[in-house]
Parts: sequence; C-alpha cells; structure tokens
Amino acid sequence: MLMRTDPFREFDRLAQQVLGTSTARPAAMPMDAYRSGDDFVVHFDLPGIDPESIELDVERNVLSVRAERRSPAPEGAETVVAERPTGTFTRQLFLGETLDTDRVDASYDAGVLTLRIPVAEQAKPRRIQIGGGGDRRQISG
Repeated sequence: MLMRTDPFREFDRLAQQVLGTSTARPAAMPMDAYRSGDDFVVHFDLPGIDPESIELDVERNVLSVRAERRSPAPEGAETVVAERPTGTFTRQLFLGETLDTDRVDASYDAGVLTLRIPVAEQAKPRRIQIGGGGDRRQISG
C-alpha cells in the first residue's frame, strides 16, 4: 500500500477557510498514483526540472523526492514577471511493507517523473498445497 504525506495540506486548507484567502501554498509537485498489475506507479509533475537535479532516496520505507528548478533568466537580467515557482521542491511517500523498495524503477520524460515500485514477492497471492490423508489439493491463499 502507498501512503502520502503533506504536512502543510491541512494548514493550507484551514488558513484558506479562516482567512478567506486563496494564497495557499501551491502544490509544487502534484502526483498521481495507481496500481497496475504487480506494480505501483507514481507520476510526479516536474516541468522545467533538469533531470540531473532530481534526487530519490528510500529509507525505512519512506521515499523522498527532491528536485530543483532554477530561474531561466540570466544573472543580472531585469525580471518583469516571475510567476513560475523556482527553488527546491520535496515530497515524501510512505511505502507500505508490501512494496519492494529495493527494485524501484525511475524515469523522467516530458516533465513527468515516473516511478514503478513492484509489489514484494511475499505480498503476492499464492497457492498453498494441502497434504495429508492421501488427498492433495490446492486452494488459493
């Protein structure tokens, strides 16, 4: 199972309700996640990110994604409009025990970071042999 965390999500929602503002912190790394066969697939939107700046770490079933987007304006240029967020973006996912964190596959294409996380072998359904009485049969486990 895949769990996500964003410690500021509830704070942003509460601030928006109480203060009536729409200036809540934008989701700098929106994601989609789904299960496809024996893999969990996660897509992160990271447009304009240099793939060399993306760091992925797994420690104790916590997957951390870190990426940096720099301003495209050269140093010393006069900025007229700067609406695109720049800086370092991070996101953490808590991966359940049923996922194989040793075999995470990552790719980056067209501004989307895609992770494929296989389901661990011990978490997959399997058949169990029943013995005894000279009768052997299989049942789903």
